[in-house]
Amino acid sequence: MDIWISILLTIATAATPLLIAAIGELVAERAGVLNLGVEGMMIMGAVGGFGAGYLTGSPWIGVLAAIIIGVLFSLLFAFMTLTLATNQVATGLSLTILGLGLSGMIGTSFVGQPGVRLQNLDIPGLTSLPVIGKLIFGQDPIFYLSIVLVIAVAWFLFRSRTGLTMRAIGDSHGSAHALGIHVIRYRYLAVMFGGACAGLAGAHLSLVYTPQWVENMSAGRGWIALALVVFASWRPWRVLAGAYIFGAIWIGQLHVQAIDLSAFSNSSWLIYQPLALLKSLPSQFLSSLPYLATILVLVVISRNKRLTMMNTPASLAQPFVPER
Repeated sequence: MDIWISILLTIATAATPLLIAAIGELVAERAGVLNLGVEGMMIMGAVGGFGAGYLTGSPWIGVLAAIIIGVLFSLLFAFMTLTLATNQVATGLSLTILGLGLSGMIGTSFVGQPGVRLQNLDIPGLTSLPVIGKLIFGQDPIFYLSIVLVIAVAWFLFRSRTGLTMRAIGDSHGSAHALGIHVIRYRYLAVMFGGACAGLAGAHLSLVYTPQWVENMSAGRGWIALALVVFASWRPWRVLAGAYIFGAIWIGQLHVQAIDLSAFSNSSWLIYQPLALLKSLPSQFLSSLPYLATILVLVVISRNKRLTMMNTPASLAQPFVPER
């Protein structure tokens, strides 16, 4: 039982940065902005969060620094795409390249240094409960914040007037502008929220998931977060489900590589044979499973044109220049 609880805990830890980054990008895309710089903002949040936490000794300062860095990077993207009306795809890719390179340079002095860890909650009488104690009451604070973010974004987009306005901008920025809505202002705020979430996801990587700095430690999670938004059809609750599915795949391939088959020698062949087959696969192939799953999901979704067109914000990635 303990091993299954440990696996579920690691799945939750692996899914949290995916969920946070994806929910932030969902809000930006609902406003009609496609930011492919999630990976760059996430890795900058990771190095900024680790650096601030390491230098001050406080993981919370590290979290705050990561959020600020994510917002600043998103403002750079917003200025380029919303004010100067540059191509969103090219600008987002450039932001990712900038983030990966700049984080490597900034993080050189942090390589090998002991980090500070954002500790899990320990609620007396609750965390010690069997089975559900650690799963529900013993997670890190960012895990609970990720769940709150999903609930808040779902309510904001579908139950609030401002959320309805933002969705209207994403569906038709021209019509929204004609009604007197300040399209650029709303999009700036949406992009900044996405940047804050990407920075927070990066902080989770370097302060919770692996409390140290490793170059390129985001390992493509920003791209998976982008795919999650499409997988979820721009729905917050589906993002939550998708993040945990991808988190399970991520952790599953690690456990398969480390599994000891002798411990299952007396098990049913329905358990032993699949494990033996997976264990026989090259470790490189197993490590690529999360990315292969991402590609497979996008291919499957793209085949359903009706579903894709029905949920995609109509003005997504389209530049908007208000009439002078």
